[in-house]
Amino acid sequence: MPGMVVFGRRWGIASDDLVFPGSFELFVRVLWWIGTMILFTYHKGHFDCNGRGVLHSYLVGLLVVLGLIILSLCAIVYVSAQGTITNPGPRRSMPALVYLRAVLYVPELVWACLGAVWVSDDGRSCDPATVGAVITAVVASWIILLFTAVGVVFVFDPLGNPRPQPPAMEPLGVRDMESSEGTQFLSTARSLAVKVWENRLRLLCCCLPQDESYRAAFSSIAQLFGSFFSDTDLVPSDIAAGLALLHQEQDKMERSRDPEVVVTHSPSSPVGEDLETELEKAAHWMQFAAAAYGWPLYIYSNLFTGPCKLSGDCCRSRTAEYEIVGGDHLGCHFSSILQSTGLQYRDFIHVSFHNQIYEIPFFVALDHKREAILVAVRGTLSLKDVLTDLSAECENLPTEGVSGACYAHKGISQAAGYIYKRLVNDGILNQAFSIAPEYKLVITGHSLGAGAASLLAILLRNSFPALQCYAFSPPGGLLSKALADYSKDFVVSVVLGKDLVPRLSIPNMEDLKRRILKIVSNCNKPKYRILLRGCWYELFGGDPDDGPTEMDNRRERELNQPLLGEESLIVRHSSSYQSLASDDSPAHTPAHLPLFLPGRILHITEDGPTRRSCFSQVRYRADWSNEMAFRSILISPRMLTDHMPDVVLRALSSLTEDKPFSLCPSSLSDSQHNTI
Repeated sequence: MPGMVVFGRRWGIASDDLVFPGSFELFVRVLWWIGTMILFTYHKGHFDCNGRGVLHSYLVGLLVVLGLIILSLCAIVYVSAQGTITNPGPRRSMPALVYLRAVLYVPELVWACLGAVWVSDDGRSCDPATVGAVITAVVASWIILLFTAVGVVFVFDPLGNPRPQPPAMEPLGVRDMESSEGTQFLSTARSLAVKVWENRLRLLCCCLPQDESYRAAFSSIAQLFGSFFSDTDLVPSDIAAGLALLHQEQDKMERSRDPEVVVTHSPSSPVGEDLETELEKAAHWMQFAAAAYGWPLYIYSNLFTGPCKLSGDCCRSRTAEYEIVGGDHLGCHFSSILQSTGLQYRDFIHVSFHNQIYEIPFFVALDHKREAILVAVRGTLSLKDVLTDLSAECENLPTEGVSGACYAHKGISQAAGYIYKRLVNDGILNQAFSIAPEYKLVITGHSLGAGAASLLAILLRNSFPALQCYAFSPPGGLLSKALADYSKDFVVSVVLGKDLVPRLSIPNMEDLKRRILKIVSNCNKPKYRILLRGCWYELFGGDPDDGPTEMDNRRERELNQPLLGEESLIVRHSSSYQSLASDDSPAHTPAHLPLFLPGRILHITEDGPTRRSCFSQVRYRADWSNEMAFRSILISPRMLTDHMPDVVLRALSSLTEDKPFSLCPSSLSDSQHNTI
């Protein structure tokens, strides 16, 4: 940060990003130069074959070109390692070095062609070792040129066109964005960003239908992404460095936190509904939430036995007896559900594998063990589901009996509405209750399915007052506060460890962006050292880096200014940049409506040290928590793995099978995970 400006445009790479690629190329070039010098010295500059003059010129020229490239790479690596992320001043000579390195590609290309010509015309008469060395040099040159071209494509920024410069009378890099000219400039930049993101989404989803619903989704998601990234000049490596610093800072704070009292019962839980009972129910219903993913998760969880168990059932047709709707032509999904749940064919009322944007698979079955009519909703498993997830703006969800603002995640709300219409309008629930009228209604799901299940429970609550919902790893940006409080009577959310998804919402992402900007601005270490230390910490652990908290020789006012291109641009209304040093600043007032997790929240964490060997047994503990404990994204290597349905199921199974150790009432109250 900021992005490097060369060849008249900004690129998606900073001037301090060339340490690692430059060092790698430097290592290859030095070995290459040494090998060429050994070959030239061995023959003492005289070659006994046809075209010896061309070969001599080729090797001498190659040594000269490689020498110049090595010198330029040494300069690039050295200059790129200077300064800090937000202080590019010591790297001001980097564009000139990049131009020099680009010029050296021309003689390298010429010499690669010369070597290829010599091999094809005169190489047959030379000894095989010499010919092999020249061929290797030619191939290496073309490979490096190819990788360079690919790298240029990757770091190309479509938004990197030259920005209009401020008038000469203004201080360098400072523009008043409250002026009409500044407002128009920012509006134009954001409109261009939205168009770029929309084109990216269409390219990524080129295999999907391009009808009106998809175009509307692309536009909505592009608006979200465009507005989120429009007021920053972070390149990917800046984000990686910020995440590495945040992870170590969070671990340092967690180690210094004093233990607090553990609450073993939810204040809002009904009488008799204690932690152990809820865990047993959650472990049971999680089997169905995981089963809704069909054969991919079943095969992943049973790598050795799963394919054999499914192979005999996949092609067997049962559509005459059971209504299988779309997406399961071979029956593999349904067979895996049977294997995972232990239910019989006759226990299923309806199974739908139909999948479109805002329309997700689900099944309805009779669970005789718990005397329940079960609705299980599948989580994210396709690109269409991802588009549903990313349609994250708010949508009104009027609910009878709820006072206060009622709104929810748009994409998940529409997915819940789709399932609601299927269950009610198509008479699926009426059919189920006609078979088992005394059974209760239970709704469950994981991830996207958990969010849809929670909203579906809210929609069905008035018709089925006794229904229960178990939402596993639901999205954090799901419900308004009024709906979240309303759902506490019938929804239980289960969150494992530092799972990212229950903490994922637009306000939380804005907060994460602000924290990244603050921590990289306050760090006076070069980026390559931050990344090296971060990789070492993730792989081998150790003590968190106790780095400086304020950059040397920088005024706080300068740290509050965004960096766009090679200049500082004050965006007066950007919550990401105003008063980075103060978390209580009015600038941190959220620009987006806050959304919360549904229901009562059961938080499961690993008991014991955070780092353990791969073969050690993991033990878990479970505590009641509340939605405010998930208002910040935690950086951890487990932030993605803790979201996996098989990991959640394994944790719940461990808790219910090993209660004396894993449940935490008294003996394990040495750490805090559930401040209520």
